[in-house]
Amino acid sequence: MLTVKTLYAVSQTETKSMDTDALRENFHFDSVFAANEMRLLYTHYDRMIVGGVLPVDAELTLDEVKECGTSSVLDRREIGVLNLGETADVSVPDGSHTLERGDVLYLGMGAGPITFGVGGKFYIVSTPAHKELPAKLIKIGDAGSVKMGSAETANDRTIYQFIHPDVMESCQLVMGYTMFHGGSVWNTMPAHVHDRRMEAYLYFDLADDNRVFHFMGEPQETRHIVMSNEEAVISPPWSIHCGVGTGSYTFCWAMGGDNVDYRDVEMVKMGDLK
Repeated sequence: MLTVKTLYAVSQTETKSMDTDALRENFHFDSVFAANEMRLLYTHYDRMIVGGVLPVDAELTLDEVKECGTSSVLDRREIGVLNLGETADVSVPDGSHTLERGDVLYLGMGAGPITFGVGGKFYIVSTPAHKELPAKLIKIGDAGSVKMGSAETANDRTIYQFIHPDVMESCQLVMGYTMFHGGSVWNTMPAHVHDRRMEAYLYFDLADDNRVFHFMGEPQETRHIVMSNEEAVISPPWSIHCGVGTGSYTFCWAMGGDNVDYRDVEMVKMGDLK
């Protein structure tokens, strides 16, 4: 079963007046995965789609998504697939790919309908594309890795880059995930913004009784959203995006927009945060 929710873009001015429920309605995706369902969030932020596919009893095939306006979802799009479940296959007409947990699969424009195999738990991110590029399965050993932060500032972490210019070519999608070391819980701190790209986060590997406090908003007008395991959040280009957990976790980050340069950011000084 396929369900799609459309998320419309909102500005800084509108966001300033939002209460907790309104923030969650406009930026939060709380039910990413459901058994035997494909749940998509179609956003008006660079037309990014995020979603979850959880085949339990039978394969699930993602083909036409009415909101895209094309016969098949990848007719004018590219997609990244992260497997958070057991080893399972993802198939398109040109062939099948076996994803272990933590693997990321890239499928380019025109790849056709996508069939997801039983046993996997697939987080997907899709952005518009302008040319056809070959499929690529990236394992963590093949991903780029950048170590950042320190134990002293509780943000000792490794950033793994899967769909990234240093690893492979895409049209605009950039995707990877960040893992923490030795009790560190702060991600992406100091905070930054990147006005040329939006971003989506999926928090996972978070214990049931733990939470992540995801910070957003303008640097001088911050807000927060409380996140549980396997929930996603949309970060508009004008917003900071950083977070802290009450326990260990991993998060998948994905970006779409005008620039694929991961370093193209405007840093926010700690003293400027309010």
